[in-house]
Amino acid sequence: MKTFIFRNNTIEQLFGSKETEYSGYDDISQVPQDADVYVWFYQVPFKYDRAALTAEVEGYWQKFEMVWQRMPQDKAVVIFTLADLYGIEAVKGDNSLRLAIDGFNRKAAEAARSHSNVQVLHTDDFLSRYDRSMWIDWKFYFISQAAINPRLAKDFKKWYARRMEEIESKRKKCIVLDLDNTLWGGVLGEDGIEGIKIGGDYPGKAFLYFQEALAELSKTGVILTVCSKNNEADVLEAWQKNPFIVLNKDYISAYRINWEDKASNIKALATELNIGLDSMVFIDDNPTERELIKQMLPMVAVPDFPAQPYELPAFFKQITDDYFALYSLTEEDRKKTEQYKANAKRAEEQSKFTDFSDYLRSLDIHLKIQRADGFNTPRIAQMTQKTNQFNLTTRRYTEADIKSFAADGAGVWCVSVSDKFGDNGITGAIIATKQNSADSSADAASTTATIDTMLLSCRILGKGIEEAFLNTVLNQLKDEGITKVKAQYLPTLKNSQVKDFYDRMGFKLISRNEDGAAEYELTLGEDREVKEYFQVEI
Repeated sequence: MKTFIFRNNTIEQLFGSKETEYSGYDDISQVPQDADVYVWFYQVPFKYDRAALTAEVEGYWQKFEMVWQRMPQDKAVVIFTLADLYGIEAVKGDNSLRLAIDGFNRKAAEAARSHSNVQVLHTDDFLSRYDRSMWIDWKFYFISQAAINPRLAKDFKKWYARRMEEIESKRKKCIVLDLDNTLWGGVLGEDGIEGIKIGGDYPGKAFLYFQEALAELSKTGVILTVCSKNNEADVLEAWQKNPFIVLNKDYISAYRINWEDKASNIKALATELNIGLDSMVFIDDNPTERELIKQMLPMVAVPDFPAQPYELPAFFKQITDDYFALYSLTEEDRKKTEQYKANAKRAEEQSKFTDFSDYLRSLDIHLKIQRADGFNTPRIAQMTQKTNQFNLTTRRYTEADIKSFAADGAGVWCVSVSDKFGDNGITGAIIATKQNSADSSADAASTTATIDTMLLSCRILGKGIEEAFLNTVLNQLKDEGITKVKAQYLPTLKNSQVKDFYDRMGFKLISRNEDGAAEYELTLGEDREVKEYFQVEI
């Protein structure tokens, strides 16, 4: 992904050179049209003439607007907020520079609110991690005009990469929580329901704050699970009877409370939730248990737990920043805990049936298939960034990319899935570009479509929804005059389960190379079948 950065000082040490190009210092004359991401990284210059400095900063937004107007409107734009690195104030009551800085930052926030392809990154969020004396190294500034201390470059790169992951909705999905001395002080089996430390004075107050923080995090779509060596009946009773426990059964999507080893229990939780082990974060006060998971399940993230309860707020901020922060939320993110609980109910319901078709019929499955619009485009883009297992090509797209597909005439569909146990929300997407197969003239009708992307969330797999979704879209394409559909399978480390999906769907294999990538074609004829137990709304 090619990035072009507008800057007013030396910043190569912060961003590197790989697929990154830079403007000249304070140069807005050139706006290359082939960049994928544009970054505006201006900072307050080092000048002692306060009036001149304020006037210069006040002009930055106008400069930004001048380049913004020349950028392709479907490309991502990242604006770094202004920070006064030097901060000399001889006259403390003169707030003109602060107001100019605040004005730029406010306008950046307003642009992000009104344009989905614009995101704001807060420079102060990074700088606040360090003593102000570390922000600048004057030796390097005088030698190379590097305003931000090059010694912070390694940390900045990690910080910036994580912020870009937030924008792309990449984060861990699940927290696996221990109980004793992790969510409360003491040992339930020894201290009893009333004896564990939760709420009230310290240290119980610290554990209560931690539980409250985790409860709020779950509202952003992070799945909370429990893996504890305890008697299950004791924990269930504590959840029910101790009024200070915030994280009770209502917040927990799945749990393993037994005396088995935690590595086996975590694998079982991943299987039950149908998520990858690499999407899980294990939190336990016991260093022996943490080391076991590091050794046995190295793909699971295992942060160090704080030594003292009063460190829990800082610990929570750390794990949020490192693993779970998002730039923005979709409605599906907010519903995720309930969706995973509903999946458990579906699994329980399935055990009652001997015929799988009867089970699916009993679920009353409703599929709502829609074209991309202003409401569902953020979720479609998010799914392209996050979905790995059922993803035929694993191409990653931004909201601006999805809008560009639709503007260019591609078919962009999403599917919402609900049943008698609940609403899974938007959980699948198909992007089909169109081309003229027989006549390349601009007036010729498109008769060939290529499936650029087909993906489904792992939590709705195993019910034939993927077949019903694709067949419905193929019927839509046929109604639009498409006679031939091309498709690809591009292998990754995580999508092997779909390597023969197009074969099963009746597509003709055209070619397959050594690494498994395959090309397919399908000639559309009669309408394709959608099972009668699916209620499809188009």
